Amino acid sequence: MMVPVALLLLGVLTAVFAPRMLARAEWPEREPVVALWAWQCVVAGVLLCCALSMTFSAAAAWQAVRGHLFAPAPRGVVEAYALGQTPWATVTAVALACGGAWTAVMLTREIALARARRARRRAELVVRAPLLPGEEPGADRLVVLEGERPDAWWLPGTAPQLVVTTAALRRLKGRQLDAVLAHEQGHARARHDWLLHCSAALAAGFPQVPVFAAFRDEMHRLVELAADDVASRRFGRLTIALALVELNEDRGVFGPCPTAHAHVPQRVHRLLAARPRLTAGRRLRLTAAAALVPVVPLLVAFVPALRALG
Repeated sequence: MMVPVALLLLGVLTAVFAPRMLARAEWPEREPVVALWAWQCVVAGVLLCCALSMTFSAAAAWQAVRGHLFAPAPRGVVEAYALGQTPWATVTAVALACGGAWTAVMLTREIALARARRARRRAELVVRAPLLPGEEPGADRLVVLEGERPDAWWLPGTAPQLVVTTAALRRLKGRQLDAVLAHEQGHARARHDWLLHCSAALAAGFPQVPVFAAFRDEMHRLVELAADDVASRRFGRLTIALALVELNEDRGVFGPCPTAHAHVPQRVHRLLAARPRLTAGRRLRLTAAAALVPVVPLLVAFVPALRALG
């Protein structure tokens, strides 16, 4: 019965200390793509700890589960796990199973809400920018809307489109519009919307768990930094920084009072600072270290079996 407890303890330690280590590190600002990978590995490690602990707890609580789980294993492997039936095993298995089911429910809900929002925005887009005679739906990747507020956003889907208001076209000069397009295309190519949906579902389903709230907040921040880097590599850091200023200047984000877009000044400052990227070797080491986070629970789960097999 020690393996389920060890896995739960490992999950708690990962959820507590890994986000703190990432928050104190300076490299995520310079390598947001690697930071996105690291956060995904941390959350995957926590969820894997819970899933494996639930599996072994269920095997300890019910003989039928144990028989299916260890059906092909030698008797010595089963004895190595010492899965004696205890009341705690049943409670742990049921609680973790409920948590897993709730996660699936919240993820399904988040996807349904996202699809509803997307359909609503497409319907509004059809009303505000109707198709001309002979024009095919989704034929243009760029849609211009009449509007007094400078704005631009990417509308994902089977026929993704970049929507830009006329006020934004008046504000954006030179290659700034191309930089904004490259930024939004960076979101689309990396499927950042799925990261945002998953992080939002976990944070909404488990609001008392700090690691999931931090995961959601960091995903919103890091995907923007990653898309900024995509645009800056093609059109330069100054171009995308000026485009951000032009699009957000009237929203008060550069004032002393915090707003919903308070991260924009930080993005502009980061682009203008132009700090160099990490070396390829360090990026590779960070990527490999992050990948070890979900591997450790697997090692903990299989250590008794490996010892029993000699």
